[in-house]
Amino acid sequence: MPDAASSFLSSLNTNTLIASLIWGSIGSGVFIYGWKQKSMIPVWGGLLLVGGSYFISSALLMSLASIFILAGMYWLKKQGY
Repeated sequence: MPDAASSFLSSLNTNTLIASLIWGSIGSGVFIYGWKQKSMIPVWGGLLLVGGSYFISSALLMSLASIFILAGMYWLKKQGY
């Protein structure tokens, strides 16, 4: 029976780790921008991006969800929120 550490390490995927790093970094930047500007859309969008980088285990799905979140933030800002 394999131990928990080797099971965890064998489940890691390089593409997912890189996508998580990129989208988590973008989410952190968006969150900090929203916090300094006192705008809630970037704050919540940044939190969603960071959360997605933790909980979505596929690089493709993570990227699609992140692009969807960014597009939603853009659309909400264009609507005047």
